[in-house]
Amino acid sequence: MTTITVVTACMNMGPYLEETIRSVLANLRPGDEYYIIDGASTDDTLDVIRRHEGSLTGWVSEPDRGYADALAKGFARARGDVLCWINAGDLLLTGTFDHVRGQFSEDVDLIFGDDFYIDEASRVISFSRGWIGDLRAAMLHGGWTPLQDACFWRRSLYEAVGGIDPAVRYAADYDLFLRMAGQGRCRYVPVAYSAFRQHAGQKSIAGARAYRDERAAARIREIARSGAGGVAGLIRDLIHSISVRWRIRVMQRRWTRTDLAGRPVTSLPCAPYWPRTLNGDLT
Repeated sequence: MTTITVVTACMNMGPYLEETIRSVLANLRPGDEYYIIDGASTDDTLDVIRRHEGSLTGWVSEPDRGYADALAKGFARARGDVLCWINAGDLLLTGTFDHVRGQFSEDVDLIFGDDFYIDEASRVISFSRGWIGDLRAAMLHGGWTPLQDACFWRRSLYEAVGGIDPAVRYAADYDLFLRMAGQGRCRYVPVAYSAFRQHAGQKSIAGARAYRDERAAARIREIARSGAGGVAGLIRDLIHSISVRWRIRVMQRRWTRTDLAGRPVTSLPCAPYWPRTLNGDLT
C-alpha cells in the first residue's frame, strides 16, 4: 500500500491546531506518518500537541527560520512514498488519503486538486477549483500557484529537486511546486481534498507583496535555467498571464458553489464537487 507522510508546521496556532490534527489522524492508515514541527510557540499549542502525541509519528518545538524551515525539518524525517503538508488551521476532508493512494500510478509524480475556503468557525465560504491545463507552463509563464493543501507528490520527486528551500520565507510553496512541475509528471484530479482557513493575521495575506516578490524571483530563475526567455518567452508570459487572469476572474465565478456556503466543512467528504456535485453524486 502507498504510504503517506504529512507535515504540519505551526507557530502560536493553538485555537486552530486541534481541528487540523483530528482531520489528519482520521485519514491515516498503518504505515502513514504525521509530524508536527512547532516554532517554539508561546500559546497553548504545545498542550494541544501533547494531547495527541501518542498518535503522532513525531514532533518538535524549537525556534526556526520560518515555515519553510519547519517543513524542511519535517520532510527530512519522512519515509512515506507520498508527501504533503497541511498548515495549522487547514483541514483534510474525510477519505482524502484513501483517494490519493489510488491516484499514484506509475505515470504520475504529483497530483493537485480542489479545496474549500472556510471561516474561523469551519464553515464553507467558497469552493475553489484547482484545475489548470498545463501546470508547469501556467506556473512558469503565468505565475499560477496550485492549491497547496490539495497537492500530493512522490518523495522521490521531492528529493530529486532538492526539497523545499528553507530560505524562502513567503513563496516556498510556489518555489517548490514550480521546480517539481519542471521535473515531474503532474495531473489534475477533480476532487476536493482539503479546506483552507481564512483567519486574522494569516501570513499568506499579511505578506502578499513579499510573496509576489519571491514568486517573481523564482520565475526568473527557472526561466533562465530552462532557456524559456527571449521574445518567445515574453509571448508565452503574455498568453499565460491572460489565461490565468481569465481563469481567476471569470471561470472561478462559474465554478462557485453558493449552495454550499455556510455549511460545516466537516459534513463534506473528499469527493468531486464540479460539475455540480454533492458528496460525489450529480445534483
